[in-house]
Amino acid sequence: MAKKTTEQQPMSTEQRLSSLYQLQTILSEIDRIRTIRGELPLEVKDLEDNIEGLKTRIDNYKKEIETLKKKSVEENNNIATAKAKIDVYKKQIESVRNNREYDMLSKEIEFQTLEIQLSEKHLNENARIMDAKKSEIKATEEMLSDAQHILKEKQNELEEIVSETKADEEELRTKAKKLEENFDDERLMTAFKRIRKNARNGLGVVTIERDACGGCFNRIPPQKQSEIRMHKKIIVCEYCGRILIDPKLAGVED
Repeated sequence: MAKKTTEQQPMSTEQRLSSLYQLQTILSEIDRIRTIRGELPLEVKDLEDNIEGLKTRIDNYKKEIETLKKKSVEENNNIATAKAKIDVYKKQIESVRNNREYDMLSKEIEFQTLEIQLSEKHLNENARIMDAKKSEIKATEEMLSDAQHILKEKQNELEEIVSETKADEEELRTKAKKLEENFDDERLMTAFKRIRKNARNGLGVVTIERDACGGCFNRIPPQKQSEIRMHKKIIVCEYCGRILIDPKLAGVED
């Protein structure tokens, strides 16, 4: 936050404009460093999310397979029970006393036979689904391995870029902080930050370039250019709202 110490003399408008331009230059350099990093942080985050999604998918497949295995155990138990009943009914049918008992036992044997066939159908279906799930697991594990490999490369690339630019960025941030702390107009500093935040290219202070605003490139009337060169007051572009400064004060050629 901008602040004024008791020893600090009030800054002139010219000094404020010059200080803001210096601050803008430093912040633009920080923006440039962040641009160098590009979309890598977002790419890394997307890859991390994708990997978590693939792991979850594999876990779900494995859970489904375990559920199918339990169902298959139940079906095998059903088959064993039905076969045991058929054996009992076949022994009983050998000593039936009338057609009624014979028909009843025959129907029971037929019913248990159908139960066995149904359970075998379920077993075959479960086996088919489990094979499909295992294939999905294998394919997903290959996707996971590829994603993890790419993530490692992106992380190394990001770490390398960050390590290369970290010292420069920290030094620039220290300079920017010092300029902001020595600035004596909090309202103007707040306005500068707001303009910079809303500007597409992050420029809150721009020079006059070929009689036009260096931010939006709209033409600036000669009278207003003359006022800007006098450094007596803060003047903003009527089109884009950026603070205007003449090239001479900025130390650049028009």
